[in-house]
Amino acid sequence: METILIDADRRIGGPYTLAAALLARLVPGALKTAPDLVAAHDIEIRAAAPALRAAVPARRRSLADDLPRAQRVLVPGARRSLRIANGLAEFVRDYLTAAGPLTLRVTNLGEADYTDSELVKVLRRRLDPELLRIEEGPSAPGSGPLRADFGRYRDEGFHHAMAESGLEVLRGLAYDDDPERWQLLVQRVAAALEAIEREDEAHDLYDRARRLSTDPKHRATIAYATAMILVRHHDPAQRDPEQALSWINEAVTITSLLPDPRERAFHLGFDLNGKALVELRRGRREAAMELVEQAIELAETHLQDEHPIHRLILYANRGQLLALGGRREEALADYDRAIAADPGYPDYYLDRGNLLHAMGRSDEALADYEAVMRLSPPFPEAYYNRSEVRYAAGDLAGARADLDHTLELDPDFAPAYVNRCGLHVAAGDYVRARQDVERGLALAPEDPYLLCVLGQVELAEQRYPESRLAFDRALEIDPELVAAWAGRAELAFERGDNELAVSDLTRALKLGETAELLYNRSLAYRAAGLAEQARQDLLRAAELDPDDADVRAALSELGDA
Repeated sequence: METILIDADRRIGGPYTLAAALLARLVPGALKTAPDLVAAHDIEIRAAAPALRAAVPARRRSLADDLPRAQRVLVPGARRSLRIANGLAEFVRDYLTAAGPLTLRVTNLGEADYTDSELVKVLRRRLDPELLRIEEGPSAPGSGPLRADFGRYRDEGFHHAMAESGLEVLRGLAYDDDPERWQLLVQRVAAALEAIEREDEAHDLYDRARRLSTDPKHRATIAYATAMILVRHHDPAQRDPEQALSWINEAVTITSLLPDPRERAFHLGFDLNGKALVELRRGRREAAMELVEQAIELAETHLQDEHPIHRLILYANRGQLLALGGRREEALADYDRAIAADPGYPDYYLDRGNLLHAMGRSDEALADYEAVMRLSPPFPEAYYNRSEVRYAAGDLAGARADLDHTLELDPDFAPAYVNRCGLHVAAGDYVRARQDVERGLALAPEDPYLLCVLGQVELAEQRYPESRLAFDRALEIDPELVAAWAGRAELAFERGDNELAVSDLTRALKLGETAELLYNRSLAYRAAGLAEQARQDLLRAAELDPDDADVRAALSELGDA
């Protein structure tokens, strides 16, 4: 087995120091023996190893690739590095499967950038150690400042490196030394801190900037950013839409006064779009719609030859608001327009796919999710969303396979545990269902759906007090969770408490009338000696689902077939 020695110290090459060294050894051979494999992972390889870009052309491209940096307003989110890591892991797996196993001996892994640390975790989780063995060597970190390649960090979403190197530069850079550079760096570093859930540090930077800078555009930008912290903070307890409104209004006030009409159209439109999010979080959807409409009008009037990404964001945001308001065809048209403007950008295919699925257009939804799979490094959400379409179509095996792959890509994807443990319960596999519930609750202890499934598992195993506790807790968190009312009713019925079973099923039916719930309530009514109420429920169930065999059989027993 071949052994490769790599120093992972981030001071050597910044993000993906380890990955770049590994790819430098593997990609030249792969270009000769498996060029299609290299092409299939062009985004990941080019992001991790810039020195290989000349040898690995960009096959999957988006609009941003051909725009000046100032117009690339979509900065990758923090989860993109996980997608890159999974894509690199699949490249390494497929290459080594053909070329033979490898031992990777890594020194200074403790000094690696976040991207390499994440990659090593993914490689260890997804690759057989008989194919790739990773050994840790000694640590002897080098010295110096992390490389300050801020353009690359921003473009690729390397937020940990941006935060570390940017804070280091800011410690030695006074505002008066270079105000323009200082302001730009504060904006970028604070945005990176926000992305990695260090919002308090970002807020402190914005406060520092407010004490030093009087530049109108900069002050508007940091007012906008402060508002976004207050509506998007990773800790819901730290969100404050009312305080956010005061900050976003300051941004709008400043950018409304910018003298140049094109500059005003862009900056004011950006701030109006941000204010729309604030209003949405305040529960004022119509006000949010008006603000996005204003931003679109500004862009269509003054920015027809520039800022295309800004415009497509506005269309997509209007599509989201239209969908929330039930105006699905109009929403679809806006998503179509955003995607047509940049067919290489994957995220809006997810949103359009979700809308198409809600509209009952399953084949088109599947096509959108599979477009994401083609256009992007491995995207857990695409597989998760496809699993829901497959489940709705009765393809339980396909749904299970997609959920398995979602969790292979991201073991912290809590919603996938919810759905997969539901499949386990339906199959009667309560051991696996419990395992998934416990894994999911470790990530999201207050998730009502997981608690509901836990109640079902406890009920199946006749742990009745534990089952009741789980259902009760789910309903405390979400009083409109129909499955929890139905599950608690089943528990009550099994324990002989027909009155509670009827009461809980009645609550469930008020939230959504279905033949199954009516049939179940009819059973509880009959057990309680209320035959006429049972009959009425069965008659209504037959109206809703004339083909339900259980309902027909029950009505036949009553002479109503």
